[in-house]
Amino acid sequence: MKSHEIDYKIMGESIQLVEVELDPSETVIAEAGAMVYMEEGIAFEAKLGDGSEPNAGFFGKLLSAGARAITGESIFMTHFTNQGYGKRKVAFSAPYPGTVLPIDLNKLGGTLIVQKDGFLCAALGTKVSMQFNRKLGAGLVGGEGFILQRLEGDGLAFVHAGGTVIERYLNNETLRIDTGCIVAFEKTIDFDVEASGSLKSMVFGGEGLFLATLRGTGRVWLQSMPIRKLVQALSPYGRNSGKESRSVLGGFLED
Repeated sequence: MKSHEIDYKIMGESIQLVEVELDPSETVIAEAGAMVYMEEGIAFEAKLGDGSEPNAGFFGKLLSAGARAITGESIFMTHFTNQGYGKRKVAFSAPYPGTVLPIDLNKLGGTLIVQKDGFLCAALGTKVSMQFNRKLGAGLVGGEGFILQRLEGDGLAFVHAGGTVIERYLNNETLRIDTGCIVAFEKTIDFDVEASGSLKSMVFGGEGLFLATLRGTGRVWLQSMPIRKLVQALSPYGRNSGKESRSVLGGFLED
């Protein structure tokens, strides 16, 4: 189905949210728990599936929900509809600090591949499905790279990223990236996960055992602070836990 045409405004700097403005009867779909606030006249309902195929039977919706459940996502998506008479607004934010990236799928040939936890919300009519990377290298690292989301449609979709977003255009080039730093890429890009280097580098280099490899021609979006690195930095047992106590200032503070 043709996607609903929605207006939006990105708010905030380092911790962003997207405010979507809906005309009467317009709908936006979102991941469960992403809503921040909504104005009077907006009604919401949790449904199996994204609503992009209204004629799909219950069995088809169940298969789609099952794929989401396998990947750890909620089997439901929340549909927000303006049931009032004038324009109404609803806002969404990511579950962790970062940037909200608006994507016009129509300008990308109708398809965008997104890291499995990157989708935030989209206009009704956008198909959100899981894509399993069949390459062996990606399979070895499980969640990061093996399981991706595929967004299809002709409307607006919103993706969230941790930290700063970097957009790169590859012209028949190769780019190697930390597996958690990928946000999204065009369908023309070939994606795999490969060993990061020699055994010594893999063990002592601090860059992890695997790196993502993007090859081809098209746009890719990267994030500077994936949730995994944020958790490690804040964890009392993470790699940064002893930096303050080992510093000169930390020594004075402990005395």
